[in-house]
Amino acid sequence: MFSTLLIANRGEIACRIARTARRMGLRTVAVYSDADREALHVALCDTAVHIGAPEAARSYLDAAAIVAAARAAGAQAIHPGYGFLSESLALIDACEAAGLIFVGPSREAIRRMGSKIESKRIAVQAGVPVVPGYHADDQDPVVLQAAADGIGYPVLIKASAGGGGKGMRVVRGAGEFEAALATVRREAQASFGDDRVLLERYLDEPRHLEVQLLGDQHGHLVHLFERECSIQRNHQKVIEEAPAPHLPAAVREALFAHALVMGRAIGYDSAGTIEFIHDSRSGDTFFLEMNTRLQVEHPVTELTVGIDLVEWQLRVAAGEPLGFSQPDLSQRGCAIEARVCAENPAARFAPEIGTLIGYREPRGEGVRVDSGVRAGSQISPYYDSMLAKVIAHADDRPTAARRLVTALDDTVLLGVHSNLGFLADLLRHEHFAQVLSTHYIERAFPAGWQARADDGLAIAAAALHGVLSARAGAGQQPLGAWQSLGAWRAVGAGHGIGSTQVLLEDGQRRVHEASVSPLGTGWRVRVGDLALDLAATLTGDTLELQRDGLTVRFTVALEQHATRGERLWLAGPGGTWAWRRLDRWQRALQGAAGADDSGGKRLLAPMPGLVTQVQASVGMTVNAGDSLVQMEAMKMVHTLSAPAAGRVAELRCRAGDAVRGGDVLVVMEAMETKEA
Repeated sequence: MFSTLLIANRGEIACRIARTARRMGLRTVAVYSDADREALHVALCDTAVHIGAPEAARSYLDAAAIVAAARAAGAQAIHPGYGFLSESLALIDACEAAGLIFVGPSREAIRRMGSKIESKRIAVQAGVPVVPGYHADDQDPVVLQAAADGIGYPVLIKASAGGGGKGMRVVRGAGEFEAALATVRREAQASFGDDRVLLERYLDEPRHLEVQLLGDQHGHLVHLFERECSIQRNHQKVIEEAPAPHLPAAVREALFAHALVMGRAIGYDSAGTIEFIHDSRSGDTFFLEMNTRLQVEHPVTELTVGIDLVEWQLRVAAGEPLGFSQPDLSQRGCAIEARVCAENPAARFAPEIGTLIGYREPRGEGVRVDSGVRAGSQISPYYDSMLAKVIAHADDRPTAARRLVTALDDTVLLGVHSNLGFLADLLRHEHFAQVLSTHYIERAFPAGWQARADDGLAIAAAALHGVLSARAGAGQQPLGAWQSLGAWRAVGAGHGIGSTQVLLEDGQRRVHEASVSPLGTGWRVRVGDLALDLAATLTGDTLELQRDGLTVRFTVALEQHATRGERLWLAGPGGTWAWRRLDRWQRALQGAAGADDSGGKRLLAPMPGLVTQVQASVGMTVNAGDSLVQMEAMKMVHTLSAPAAGRVAELRCRAGDAVRGGDVLVVMEAMETKEA
């Protein structure tokens, strides 16, 4: 076994690998970009090496810089994690030239499976069924359009070198194909450095299933059973579990057989995953692709099989044989994983950036957290939005789901919006007990998911925090909006003597009004028609409310931001909220409406990123929903559309511009109407 391991990754997977390596007695080396100097994975490792600029192409995707860091730190092996260079032939070649061990499969296995086009050919030759489609080398747009017409719509365009749900678009008609192809190619080039695509028939009722393989360099290969990954959004997995529920035994055995056939066809010698798509209507199962690396969802396999996959990746890379065979393996209970991301589900899942001003992981029986952040972590626009994975294990699926919901509710994440509430609602939904499909989310929330807007207790907590902070801050200077009664205004009759009216704007730019009045040793808080008699105590970052003998605790934190001003973050039963202070309400309202000095409408950048395409021109007449600008942020292509019909008055961006969140990109003006 080598003694020093360099981890060529960041975030939760770098931290997860480091913990296993340290447990095995290995010295660990982290790499970091300018954006990650204070990141958790840097702190967890024994030493760290700077490798470049924040952009992944100039740091984590630079194979030469990675190998140079390994040599400088005295590492004998490199573990690439997943994403970035995990399936990079360039990194393998650089490792071989430098005499370093690449922790992963052979170069030939990665080469043959790295192209979805080539992997489909291997599957067909091995007798494994594949989804009907176009898997040829000719990438001429005219040829691809004709192939799509021949397959029949809807058709799925997929990046050949893709993964993680990136570089995929469903096309439902011939007229949409050209634009969708261009978008997929841009996204594929940005994420994988390869803009080749393949086409597949889009299945109406698919389940996404996969089988974990583990092999060694001595010819041994086993499967570690299956996982269900059907709950997806935009082709990205959201919830994963093992074993797959409600799966016929014959289908399960066929999955194992096909996976082993594929693994043996390429002499697979590490941890890897064979992915399948199962058509619930026809009962057919097709090979999709092979990921020749660790998967994001590997913890559910580890918890149900009892094997540390990272440990065995390291042992196999050092030349050790597997210490077990197929009859030695079995599954125990059920494990479910949720991916926690910095995104706002109530704002079309827009990625979020900022500083984590509060973070606390959940605890409990059967709960595991793989995290890459801590309080104070910076969430930047340069990398994927996933912050952590919360996993729950139990003897049965319903218990595992309940444990995971409780763990998500107990997670405190303040400073950026997250999908915690959305994930918990997915698991609470009655559809979760039924057979899953990749359409689960749209069926569970046909009108889109919305955070709870009528939680009077959360509104009361925010209002009380302002009053209690003002009392605590009396006589102290300087005071913020949450510590100064200047941010509140007293009201007269109807609200009680000495009452204070509080206006709060939530994360969806909705206004909530509350009045707070002294009541004995406590407070009466009115939120609409709801009247709450509460005792309240504010100690540090904990706001404790008592009502009718019940105690409810909220974790609170104040965010100071140069442009957004001051916001109160509050986490408690039912979710997480961000409240804007009162004295910024009028300006926030104006910004939300998008009004400019000329009474027009403005299209704003929702996040920092790079403008890749401007489809509008000055004077152009557009309809609501027309695409005006495309930008790349957090490794995804985002289309920004016209909020209403009108005419383009100004363009304030061009392709190649780096923009900040909130920058004005397009100014619209209303169409003049002609009188009859």
